[in-house]
Parts: sequence; structure tokens; C-alpha cells
Amino acid sequence: MKKPAKLILFLVLFMSRQVQSENYAPLDTNDPIQYFGQYIVYHNDTIILGPKAFFIDGRFNSDEIADNPFVFNSINTAAQHLTNGSETDPMVLYIAPWVYWIDDPDDPEVRNPGDGSVPYGLVIECKWLSFYGLNRNPENVVLASNRGQTLGAKGNFTMFLIMGDGISSENITFGNYCNVDLDYPLNPELNRKKRSDAIVQAQLIHCNGDKITARNSRFISRLNLCNFVGAKRILFDRCHMECTDDALCGTGVYKNCTFDFYSSKPFYHTTGTGAVFLNCDIRSFTRGNQYFTKANGQVAVIDTRFHSSSVEYIGWRDFPPPSIKNYQSNVTLNGHPITISKDDPESTVDITDLPELKAYKFNYRGKVIYNTYNLLRGNDDWDPEGIKHLVLKAEETNHTKYTSLPVQLKITPTAVTIETGKDASVLKADLFRFGNYDASKETVNWKISDRDTIFIHTEILENGRICNVIPGNKSDSTQQVLLTASTSSGLEGACRLYIKPEKLSSPEFEALPEIKKNSNGTLSVKYRLEKMKYEDQSLVSWYRCTDANGSHPIETAVSRMNIPMQQYELSAGDIGYFIKVKVAPRHLRSDAGQPVSYVLRKPIRQKDVKSDPDELQTNFMNICVKNQPEVIPGFWRFAPFDTSATEHTKRDAWYVGEGSGGSEGMTGLLQTGRYASMSYTPVGPTFGDMRVELTVTPFKTAGQGFSVAPLYMDVLIKYNPKTKTGYGVRFIRKTRYANTVDAALIEYKDGSVTPITEAVPTSCFRPQCRITIELKGDQLSVHASCLNDYYKAGYPPIVKDHVDLNAIVSPTREGSFGIEYNGGATTMINEVKIDWMTSE
Repeated sequence: MKKPAKLILFLVLFMSRQVQSENYAPLDTNDPIQYFGQYIVYHNDTIILGPKAFFIDGRFNSDEIADNPFVFNSINTAAQHLTNGSETDPMVLYIAPWVYWIDDPDDPEVRNPGDGSVPYGLVIECKWLSFYGLNRNPENVVLASNRGQTLGAKGNFTMFLIMGDGISSENITFGNYCNVDLDYPLNPELNRKKRSDAIVQAQLIHCNGDKITARNSRFISRLNLCNFVGAKRILFDRCHMECTDDALCGTGVYKNCTFDFYSSKPFYHTTGTGAVFLNCDIRSFTRGNQYFTKANGQVAVIDTRFHSSSVEYIGWRDFPPPSIKNYQSNVTLNGHPITISKDDPESTVDITDLPELKAYKFNYRGKVIYNTYNLLRGNDDWDPEGIKHLVLKAEETNHTKYTSLPVQLKITPTAVTIETGKDASVLKADLFRFGNYDASKETVNWKISDRDTIFIHTEILENGRICNVIPGNKSDSTQQVLLTASTSSGLEGACRLYIKPEKLSSPEFEALPEIKKNSNGTLSVKYRLEKMKYEDQSLVSWYRCTDANGSHPIETAVSRMNIPMQQYELSAGDIGYFIKVKVAPRHLRSDAGQPVSYVLRKPIRQKDVKSDPDELQTNFMNICVKNQPEVIPGFWRFAPFDTSATEHTKRDAWYVGEGSGGSEGMTGLLQTGRYASMSYTPVGPTFGDMRVELTVTPFKTAGQGFSVAPLYMDVLIKYNPKTKTGYGVRFIRKTRYANTVDAALIEYKDGSVTPITEAVPTSCFRPQCRITIELKGDQLSVHASCLNDYYKAGYPPIVKDHVDLNAIVSPTREGSFGIEYNGGATTMINEVKIDWMTSE
């Protein structure tokens, strides 16, 4: 009975094969698949379908595959039936050419993040899962979505969250077509236009796993690409990435890959031992400067070629810290050798002629071998390219070590401040193999410049793994010392030391502070410190009080930049108040001592004030910007944007300090968080025409202004901050374009905001932007423009390089100026000038 049964089964399978083969036509006849129900044949390989081998073809209708548990027409349906694989027996999705929408692009419902902060298209938990495209051209097997932040999603929409070790892809395109057109030549009916020209956060894959590979795969989006972001170790082999900022996986080894960079910082940051480029080609469409990271992290670039007609300079980041060392060898721009970050040489180590290059590549029998085994082996001997035997043979033949080589020398901490006579610091040097694995100990050598040897003494222990730093700064000012460490192989690390001189006692007063009225409308604080050789850096603060006892003080002006504010210009806001000054004695080498106060015995009268009551101009360098939420004539109001959000009221909403991003190198008024509110209310019952001119510097440099759409900044005039009523202009990030904001005149009425002009897209809201807003009679007008040159020709004609808006409004007798900031990324307020042109 057994032989006839086997014969019958053979005949059934044979007949099934004939039927299936006749009914199934491959989409790509140049690279065909044969489907026979229980198995498929591809490139003469017979693949038996089963619990760990699924076949997916989007052309099947549900009835055709209803009786086959291992055949599907969508990735999402197949994902419901996955089984954990293993390293030797993975779970494989064999995917035929087609466009597979992981998230329905025609569903109008906005995707929300649910319990987390990220809305995902599909969440998969599966170990050793492989996405295998059944086509040599990865453009023919597309896993797609088309949603992003504010464009079909609330939050940074991400196509996949995949949890599990051993995830792999081959011959696949992962694409978020929110901001990129989907072109599918195999079947043009599947083409789809991008959702919007505005480039928003439209992400691909978050993962939580190790030992991940992507081969011959494409990752297509723009902002926040996220190509398996979260992987501990990942190899990208012959892959292609297209992206703008904050995009790439910062733990990847990129070998033989191609990149299209559409903006200047493809990594937000790299993590640990960072990212490695081996024999890659990078096309940059950035104008001016091309960087790798926005917020630091190590990068190694080996045998890599940049191609660009617009890039003038290539750096690791815009202001690379000397504590982070990056490595390069054989890097070119348009065929010419370059040094990355040549203007910041401390951040670059060229390892071309150093032993460290062996960690990344070596020559064996006339061939270049990229040492992915060394980079990815970890502690479990992972060898995704199967080159271990070759590497070991090369070690034996060349009598050189090519395995377990470190790629990072990390100094902890990377920056420290210590005081002579009080502190010492212990610096630790650690060596790491790629993937943040401890490396075997090597001798570490420490070095400082000859100039700096008078400021510190070092004790080296444990073959250089420990460096004790004893400060010895005999000068009168803090000295910066760069302490570097290195190995004989060429690894480097550094720590920036801020060496303070020994702190001395605070100076004593020989004459206590008192206030003197000056005929020019100012007050001077007079005091005398004990005789000393150091310049006075006393902290001087000025207050308005309700009586001569200093009751109910409100701080209005302070010292900054180590310069005592010894003179105070009176204004209309001081009239009727008793002015108090508080002086805490300090000099260059001391902390501030016990403050001493003095209060005028009489209030300020109108005749004491000489300043023009119809004009106010400030750069905020001496304005007190602590939270002061009350609306009081003559006072600045600084407050959280939303006073009901208690978590944001525990800290000051504004501060005066050093900028970053677009405002790097400047000092001015900044928001401490995502949002903040401020206003100034003049003294007087009613006001006529009013004009405000302010200069601002956004953190964002490409014209997009704020972190995401629809964040904004409102500049308000003829405003009542109590009732939140008045007029103004709103600059808001929208989804039409990636590098613009929209500007529109607005009316505030009891906190509700209504546009009163059409919004105009503009490219001018970038460092630095000058904004002028005026209400004259019933004519409200705004002009804004950028004070610096930038590439204006790259914008479509509808985008204006300046703003001119006008509207007829109802006159109002209010006189306050205000800013309501809800922008995420900071915008520095450099200067404000207010004119009340016809006060009454």
C-alpha cells in the first residue's frame, strides 16, 4: 500500500505544479519566479513553503490563497502568523515584486501614537526574521507608507517597529513616500505622488535587536529616515539611502553603500563606537557645508567618495568638540583628496599610515579586505559576511593581528572643571571594540602642550588607563587645557579641562553701597571694596519696591557677563517706586559675598526721568528675565506659555545666554523650553500709533523656523496681555515646503487667534531675521527680511524672500508688545525697539 500512496502523492504534486505554473505569471519576466502552491522556484532554487517560509505576492486575491496557510497577499497579514526563527533556521518572508502598503495611504484617519510617542504602521515581534525580495533589483519589491509628522499622523510616523535579534533584509526597498514620489516602472499603475512637498519627519524602521543585516536594500524618505535605528550591531551591504537630517542609524557599518544627502546633517548623533563607512559613495545636494552629525558622536570614513557640485566644505559637525575623535582614510570630494573638518584638526585622525587602519581594512594576496569580522564579531563571534577564515588566514600569513582590534579610545569624563588647591580629577581611558565591547588593555600615552604644563600635574597609573590630574593654576583666570590620550595603533581621546585658580575670600566693603541720583536721569550705585589687585565683578541687582523699607521688591535689572551694573537708567515705569539696589561683592578669584542692600528714601518722581517715554530699546543684557507673570505698567512680563501646565512653571521660561545652531556664538534672550510668553506694558492709560522692530535668530538655519509643523511664533502689537487681545504677525511652520515658514497677520481676541490675511510662504525666517510691525491709524503692516545672504534661487517663485503684509483693522488704545512662542527649537531674541508714536 505504501508504494501506490507515494505514487499518487507524486502525481498530485506533479499535476499541481503544472496547473500552478500555467496560472502564475511573474511580474518581472526578466527575473522570474515560479509558483507551485506548496513551493516556489527562484534562480533554480526550490523553496518549500511552510511555517517558517512564507510566500507573499500582492497580486493574489484572497480567494486564490484561502486554502494555503503559507501564502499571503500582504506583509501585514503574513506578520500575524510569524514564528520565531533561529540563526540556522530563520523565519523568511519571500516577497514577490509589488508595492506593499504597510499603512493604507487612502485612509483619511490620522494615525495617533497610542500609549507611546510614536505612531507605528506595523509592530512585529519575531527573532531571526528575514525580508527576502524575489528580485535582483530592490526597486521592484517595495514596502511602503506615506505618512509623517502632521501629514496623516500625530507624531513621527514610523512604518515598522521590529523587535528581535537577527532581523535581515535583502533585495527590498523600504520607502516612506510622504515627501518622495513613488515610481514603480514594473507597473506604473502603482505609482503614487508624494503626500506633500513639505519635508516632515517620515520614518521607516525602529528596531530593538542585535545581529541585523541589510543587503542590496534601499531606504527612501527624507527627514528622520530611520534605517533600522536602534540596532546594536548592523551591517548595511550594497544598500542605498536617501535622506535629509536626523536620519541614519548611528551604529551601522555601511559597506559598498550609496547615499543621497539632501541636507547637511544626516545623523542626529551616533552612539557609542559610532558609525563606519567602508568604500561608499555619497552624493550631496547640500549647499555650502556638509556635515555628518548634528549632536556629536564618532564616525569613521574609509575609502569613501563624496560627489557634489554645491558642497564647499565637509566636516564631522558644525562645531566639533575636541573630546570626540573621528577617523578617516582615503576620502575624496569630486576626485580630490580631502581632510574632513580641516578647520577643526583636533577632531580628525587620519589613520592611512597607522596600524589602526587594520581594524577597518587590510590587504591580503593583492586584494583589499574590509574587516567586517573585526568590527562585528562582538563577544559571540558574529561573522555576517563569512570571512572569519580569510581573516585568520591573513593573520597567519601576514604575521599581523586583524581581530579584536579596538576602534575607540574613550576618556571619561570628556570635560571637567577643577579648582586649584581644592579639587583633583581622575580621568579614565577605556578601549572599545566596535559595538561597545571592551577591548584588551593597551598602553595609553597622555599629552598636553608645553604651554599648559604649568597649569596641571598628572600622575599616570595602570599603563595609562588612569590619569590623576592635580590643578596648579597660579594665574588669575580660568585656563583651558586639552589633555589628549593615544595608543601606538593610532587611537586618540581627549578631555577638556577648565583649571580654575585657587578661590580667594570674597572682598569686604570699605564703603557700603548707596544710591546716587544723577541729573541725566540715571541712578548710580556707589560702594568701595577693600583694596585689591583684581577687577570688581560684583553682582549688582536693581529692584522696584513699594516703600522705603524695600517691601514687595520686583527685580528689574541685573549684572551679566561679569560686569557690575553700576548705573541704572530711570524710565516711566520707575515713577512712584522706591528703587533698591543689592550688591554682592565679588572679584575674579572669589565667589560672591554676602549682599548688602540700599533703598532710596523717596520714590522716583516724573521729573527724575529723562528717557523718552515713547521709546524703548533693549538687547536684554541687563533685563531680569526671571518668571514675573504679572501684567504691570512699566514692567516686562516673562512667563510660561501655558501657566496651567504646572510642569512648565517650575523653571524660568526665558534666560539670557549663549545660543546654538543658527545662534551659535551669539548671546541673547532664549526660551528654556518648547514655549514661552513675554510682554512689555508701557505706563499710561491709552496709546495711539505704535511700531516695533526686532531682530531674531532661529536655531533652525534652513528657513523652517521651528521644530515641526504647526509650531509658531507670534509677535504682537497694540496688545493687552491680560485679556490676550490685540494684533500681530504669526510665523508658523507648515507642511507646504520643508524650508519655509508661513507668515500671516493675526488678531488676538480673548485668547482666540484669527488670521486676517492670507498666509505667505517665506524663506526669510533664518539667521538673522529683522521684523518690523506697525499699526498706524487703522493700517496694520509687517515687513520681515533676512539680514544675511542665502541661496534664494532654490525656492519656487511663490516663496517670498521677504514679507510685506498689510490689513485694515479696528484701531485700539492698547499699547503692549508681546511674543507668544510655541516653536520647539529656540529662537534668540537679539534686540527689540518699541516706539509709541503718538502716545496720549
